[in-house]
Amino acid sequence: MRTTRIAFFAALLFSIAALAMVCFADAPATTVKGYVLDSACAFTKNLDKPISNECAVSCAKAGSALVILAEDGTIYWPIADTMPSTGQNPKLLPFAGEKVTVTGKVYQRGGSKAIVIEKIAAVSAK
Repeated sequence: MRTTRIAFFAALLFSIAALAMVCFADAPATTVKGYVLDSACAFTKNLDKPISNECAVSCAKAGSALVILAEDGTIYWPIADTMPSTGQNPKLLPFAGEKVTVTGKVYQRGGSKAIVIEKIAAVSAK
């Protein structure tokens, strides 16, 4: 009887883990175009674009998380899909204050959106 219970719970845990992996793998790749700016300015200043590269870099170096403010006003929080997770500022810092195109998996929860950056490139000025 005890062996049966252990086998049942082991199978249950394996099924839950497999389901979680499938759910995370199913997030489709999405492309977002927007500005890289610090999260505080995105919310408190209600900016449409960064004030300057220097301002965004200064805030990021002081510890503010950089985000992507899409053209439609949606704020995307860059996240890592690794455990333990890592901050994404080093990946975004070269693009601080610039308009970019980002491709990656988008996750949504409670009204917030996050993106695992697979590719990022500056949008050339015309």
